[in-house]
Amino acid sequence: MAKVTSKLQLTIPKVVADQYGIRPGDDVEVTANGSFICMVPPSRRREDLTTHERVKHFKQLLERHRNRRLIRSKARQTKGQAETDRGWKREDLYARGNSR
Repeated sequence: MAKVTSKLQLTIPKVVADQYGIRPGDDVEVTANGSFICMVPPSRRREDLTTHERVKHFKQLLERHRNRRLIRSKARQTKGQAETDRGWKREDLYARGNSR
């Protein structure tokens, strides 16, 4: 877990820095990507990727997107089943009596 300082600086854990070859003084590309923040190490910037690597990353992104959609649809289905299995409906709550 990394912590942001009062000057909005972020310390990269040593294990991660070693894994991606990040050294003191390196420029790391930081981009906003939807609800995520992406840090691209200097050795793997987008300009350095071959067309084959870009296609591979794009296919991985599509697969993650499909998996998220499947998980969400399954969650909605189970939520709908739980509502029908509880023995009452939301409308029953409001049909109890007249307001004062």
